[in-house]
Amino acid sequence: MAIACTQEQFSPFLEEFQTMAHEVLDKWLEGFRPFFESEEPPGLEALSNHFQKTRSEFMSACMQAAIEKLFPHMIEQTQAPCPRCGKSLSRKRSDERKVSTMQGKFSIWRPYFYCADCHHGFHPLDKVLRLAPQHHQHDVQRRVVKTAARVPFAETAEQFEELSGVMVGNHFSHETLNAVADVAALENVIPQREEINARIQRATVASGPPPVLVVASDGAMTPTRPQAPRKTKRGRGRYREVKGVRIYLIGPEKRIIHVASWHQIQEADEFTEDLIRIAERIDVSRVRVALLGDGAGWLWNAMTKAFPQGRQILDYYHCAEHVWKVADHLYPEGSLEAHEWAEATLVRLCLGKIKETVADLETLNPRDTQAREEVQKLITYLNNNAHRIDYLENLDAGYAIGSGGIESANKFISHTRMKRSGAWWIVPYGNGMLRIRCAMYNGTYDRLFNQYAGKASLKVVENK
Repeated sequence: MAIACTQEQFSPFLEEFQTMAHEVLDKWLEGFRPFFESEEPPGLEALSNHFQKTRSEFMSACMQAAIEKLFPHMIEQTQAPCPRCGKSLSRKRSDERKVSTMQGKFSIWRPYFYCADCHHGFHPLDKVLRLAPQHHQHDVQRRVVKTAARVPFAETAEQFEELSGVMVGNHFSHETLNAVADVAALENVIPQREEINARIQRATVASGPPPVLVVASDGAMTPTRPQAPRKTKRGRGRYREVKGVRIYLIGPEKRIIHVASWHQIQEADEFTEDLIRIAERIDVSRVRVALLGDGAGWLWNAMTKAFPQGRQILDYYHCAEHVWKVADHLYPEGSLEAHEWAEATLVRLCLGKIKETVADLETLNPRDTQAREEVQKLITYLNNNAHRIDYLENLDAGYAIGSGGIESANKFISHTRMKRSGAWWIVPYGNGMLRIRCAMYNGTYDRLFNQYAGKASLKVVENK
């Protein structure tokens, strides 16, 4: 355990560290001598590139010196209690640990203790420093995972080295992201109840009605393939649906305040269970809940079970697509007649005249079989969703009627990473990637990573 020092006790260590840092700085600055001795002074980019390439030499030496001066009592420790049985142990040896951080590579020498009774060996300083089991430490891993969640793994390694000077392989990026994803359960990815309450407060206007909380669900297809050993045939791939939900508030001046997103390749019953667990974190007494979706039965079933008090609203743009499809079958595609019929039908739907619209559709005499089929599909669609269509009243009450919020979440969370050219995902790894991206979008990534880092550091100590 680290021992706290008083200001008087700490001052000599600080002075020694300052001396060591000045020595390191002098050595590093010597590397700039050629620039000052050159007949032609360097340009700004040349100077910047030199700083970029050599700064780790200076910073890593400072890091090493700081550890040596902050923890001298632990580096020189000769006695320690066994963490399992409490037996007093003597130091067996001093071991070197080479580490890589965002500030560069350096070595840490620390004492090793072994309990013959428990058959347990440990380095006390590892626990205090919360070292990662890998060569690259948690500050590197935290940033690598966020980068790998945005771009392909091979590109992650290339970009990371170019921007930070730290060399990481694409396999390390892949393995670390999957390891973090393993602790990315829904409970860690979705904001806590207190955080959601704070966002509700931001959207609340003192003199107005409660803010609208939109729960929008949709599906997005993603390429998947079976899992197989390396260098063997992977089997035929297929597209599967990523079922997603985005929950957001309509704040002052109609601004969107994001609450939570959750996207997974899963079955409808699993999605329903997840959405119910998310709903438990939301104080629905402080908001007006709007459930927004297209005509898919699975999403309405999930949303109404999780938010039974919610106002159901059929997404206007999906509804309009159905209307326009019929218009193009009734009249020449793109014609004035098709345009006039579609617009008139949509106006009636906006006014909530569903029965009248269906009655008019039933009197039509379509020109061919396909047109009749499309008309019948629209009749069924409107009858099934009649209680969800009243667009002008919903707009007047401040509710959303369009699916732009969930469509943008589908693109940002799923499409931009999952649908890369040539990408095919094994479902567990694809879901891990989606959970990491949701955490980044939800603002919970740092808390999630800290939990992973805490477990990993504890594993280092326990597995010695």
